[in-house]
Amino acid sequence: MYVPAKFVLDDQAAWDVVLNAGAGTLVAQTSEGLASVFVPVVLSDDRRSLSTHVARANPWWRCVEEGAEVIAIFVAASAYVSPSFYPSRFEDPGVVPTWNYVAAEVRGRVHIHDDQEWLARQVRSQTGNFEASRSPQWRVEDAPEDFVARQLKAIVGISVDALTIEGKAKLSQNRPQIDHDSVRENLGRGTVTERNVAGRMGDG
Repeated sequence: MYVPAKFVLDDQAAWDVVLNAGAGTLVAQTSEGLASVFVPVVLSDDRRSLSTHVARANPWWRCVEEGAEVIAIFVAASAYVSPSFYPSRFEDPGVVPTWNYVAAEVRGRVHIHDDQEWLARQVRSQTGNFEASRSPQWRVEDAPEDFVARQLKAIVGISVDALTIEGKAKLSQNRPQIDHDSVRENLGRGTVTERNVAGRMGDG
C-alpha cells in the first residue's frame, strides 16, 4: 500500500482500524487467478492473527493453498472530497477532487480450519465481539444446540497469521489549515459515512 509520510499510521493505530472496520476483504493469488472474499473478523488479543469463517459452499477456501500469503484490506472511514470545500480555490483555482479515508492492510499466511471445536470457538468469539455493545446480548447458546451443530457443519474456518500491517489515514493533512477545517465542516454536515470521516479529522 502506498503511504506518504503525512498519512502513516503506527501499528497500534493500524490494528485499531481493523477493529473499527469489523470486516474486510481477503485477497489471495490462486491457480485460477485472484480470489477475494468479504468477511467479518476477530482480532486475537495479541494482535498477531485474524480469524473468520465462510460458507462451506463458498469456493474461496477450496482454491486457496494452505499457508499461502494473503492480503486483508480494511476500510474504517471513506468519503469523497469536493474541490468546492477548499476556500483556497478563490486564490488558486488549481484544485481537484480527492477521497479521504482511513484504511489498513494486513499481509499474512492463511490457514483453513474444518475442526468443529475450532469453529465453535471462533463463532462464539466473533458473536461475543459484535454483541458486546448491545443490550440485551444474543449468545450462541441462545439457539438450539442441534441447530448450531448443523450451522457449524455448513461453514469452514479461516485464520491469518499476520506478517505485516500498514495503516493509512488520508484526512486532508496535505491541505492548508483553512481547507482542512472546511473539509471537516462540510463532511460533518453530510451523510453518516461522511460524518464518520469528519469525526476522524481532528485539528489538522
